[in-house]
Amino acid sequence: MKGSFKPASAGSAAIIWRTLGYLRPYWRLTIGSYLMLLVIAGLAIAIPQFIRWIIDRGIGGHDTGLLARAVAGLLGLTLLRGVLVYFQGRWTETASQSVAYDLRNALHARLAALSFSFHDRSETGQLLSRAIQDVERIRFLTGRALLRLAEGGVLALGTAVMLAWMNPGLAGLALLTVPLLGYRAFIYGRQMRPLSLTIQQQLATLTTRLEQNLRGARAVRAFAQEQAEIARFDRENEKWFDLSARQARLQAINEPLLNLIANFGTVVIMGFGGWLVIRQRLTLGELVAFSTYMGQLIQPIRRVGNIIPALAMAAAAGERIFEILDTESEIREAADAAPLPAVQGYIRFEHVSFAYFRRHKVLSDVSFEARPGQIIALLGATGSGKSTIINLIPRFYDPTEGCITIDGRDIRGVTLNSLRDQIGIVLQETLLFAAPIRENIAFGRPDATDAEVVAAARAAQAHDFIMASADGYDTYVGERGITLSGGQKQRIAIARALLKDPRILILDDATASVDTETEHLIQQALARLMEGRTSFVIAQRLSTLRRADLILVLERGRIAARGTHEELLRTSGLYTEVYHRQLRPEAAAENPLRAGEMG
Repeated sequence: MKGSFKPASAGSAAIIWRTLGYLRPYWRLTIGSYLMLLVIAGLAIAIPQFIRWIIDRGIGGHDTGLLARAVAGLLGLTLLRGVLVYFQGRWTETASQSVAYDLRNALHARLAALSFSFHDRSETGQLLSRAIQDVERIRFLTGRALLRLAEGGVLALGTAVMLAWMNPGLAGLALLTVPLLGYRAFIYGRQMRPLSLTIQQQLATLTTRLEQNLRGARAVRAFAQEQAEIARFDRENEKWFDLSARQARLQAINEPLLNLIANFGTVVIMGFGGWLVIRQRLTLGELVAFSTYMGQLIQPIRRVGNIIPALAMAAAAGERIFEILDTESEIREAADAAPLPAVQGYIRFEHVSFAYFRRHKVLSDVSFEARPGQIIALLGATGSGKSTIINLIPRFYDPTEGCITIDGRDIRGVTLNSLRDQIGIVLQETLLFAAPIRENIAFGRPDATDAEVVAAARAAQAHDFIMASADGYDTYVGERGITLSGGQKQRIAIARALLKDPRILILDDATASVDTETEHLIQQALARLMEGRTSFVIAQRLSTLRRADLILVLERGRIAARGTHEELLRTSGLYTEVYHRQLRPEAAAENPLRAGEMG
């Protein structure tokens, strides 16, 4: 997973024990299920004795009345057992589903809390696999798997006691195979756990490949890479198939082997027990009861053959889940962090440096200040550090050196929510949710009134195209806003930021995807709404730079020049070069006479 996680050092037993801790809030259901298990096991142990009594006394004694009453009693016990099994299954499933519910919530909360650097290293398909497939394996573990294992243990112990009570010699012969069965089950589990972990990791890789292909379907078709992507998916799918086939081979060998060892006890009973019946040292009813008990003993052993792989897979799943839950966010609130009061918007960068993953340095000794109400424009080539600067203000990342203050307070000393609540952001990649337009605009302020939503949309020049849509503000936006144009998505994102009414605005190339006419309308709206707010704008458009109070020209992570548009044209060769190469053609297109004068 690109090095996102460290392998867990805990063994399978520790992981399973930690997993079982999630049953603690549902202890009543869990204890009820296991008490019910004891009753059910008790009935299972009693029924063969009841059958023995029917055969020896009813059938053997030719007592039809006793036979009729005994059969009715047996039917009653069977019905009672069925009712108990129903409630046991219901309570167990409720508890295990609750564990899955809690784990998914915990994973979601953890993923939401982890810093951007974690998500930079993580693959979406891997995270989806852990939140869905791995949690489902934990659900099975905390539910039916452990219940069946406990039931098998109680039933095996009770059956062994009853066999020894009825005939110690015959019981000793029948139970000779139990240690061998236990040893074989242990070997099987030791083989299955690493294989299960590898299978789950490969399934996550397969999910990642599928998710990327679905998300990038248009790019795949645009570059005519359908066959290449099919081939890549096929290779990953083949790896998963080979691993699954290896798992199936292990199961195919192990289950018949367990059955063969277990059935050997039945053969002993039928042979030696039949001889004892002939010699009248054992009754026919006792032989049938013995045979029934051996069947009950074999059944839990067979279950062990199925449950051990489930335990191995659950241990591997738990390891992968706890890797996420145990990951510490690189962005943490200080123990004494206080809420940030309403700010004026005075921002200072003091000798700030930053390196992604503490290896790839992208900012070096950056210092500047932005006064309340100023517009700060960031200009530079790709990779010069523009996006990094705006990502540091809301603490998506922390500087590796230096500090950032707002109104004189180090942002590392305030709570994250109070900091981010006062910042409105329009990211370069506009993210919209599969929800109505109204809900997308009100994302930062779910309690906003319809009038406030409409006002924000009008200010962002989005109201007209929204009203032209089929259902107006109730129009459903497709996944990632796929049903809207780039300009429409950006205007909704701008409306969402404006609705927050923040003191600090961050616009990451906010008008790059709109046409000139739409940009002019948006710039007019932003010019009014930026008044009184500290605004950071990443833009290559001349119209934005002309309005900026301060332009920071970045080169290789350093501020190479700073000043207004006119000042930089006079004093900065780098800015003049960028202007002539990138901005002057735009100026000519917007206003040929003005561009000619400036040239």
